[in-house]
Amino acid sequence: MRTHSPLPALFAGALLVASSAAAQDRPQVGAFGGYTFGSTTEATTFGGNVQTPLGSGLQIVGEFGRLEDVMPSTLGTLIDFTPVDLHLSAWYGEAGVRFTVPGHSGVRPYAEATGGFARMHTAFSGAGAADPFVATALRFLDRTEPMLGVGAGVAFTGGPVTLDLGYRYKRILASDSLPSFLVAGDEIDVSQVRIGIGFRF
Repeated sequence: MRTHSPLPALFAGALLVASSAAAQDRPQVGAFGGYTFGSTTEATTFGGNVQTPLGSGLQIVGEFGRLEDVMPSTLGTLIDFTPVDLHLSAWYGEAGVRFTVPGHSGVRPYAEATGGFARMHTAFSGAGAADPFVATALRFLDRTEPMLGVGAGVAFTGGPVTLDLGYRYKRILASDSLPSFLVAGDEIDVSQVRIGIGFRF
């Protein structure tokens, strides 16, 4: 009776696992949208990101985006009862590291830590003829502030496409600026939930 060596099957399986791992650890570019909540005014957020693998389960991440309004929720609610409109927004950029649970499954939980800078801008309207003057004056108070962030989520991968569902917590260190006056403190804490899509290449 003729027997078959298991070596070809084992070799083919090893190649399949290796190719799957390589596919998981390719560079990626993506975009996301989300919603901020908690101690800041509820508002939208959006942006883009890149990931570059360093090793199994470890990536360098870079992100840029916009926080539409980070005004304290209590102050934002009070302003809603007045004829004026005051918003505190931020464009930001940051970089850091992401730790992904090792494995070859298409479902991969992760955690990340980042740091960068946020460009704070205060917008004002509702005062009639005075609006242009107030807006011009506020531009001189725009500041670039340090920002730290942490987050976690789950990435669902299939082929070159990744669906990312996650949570981010960001802290803007807005000391000695108009934003710190508006928030009555030296820090702006922003919580956000988001959904993103990425493409690996």
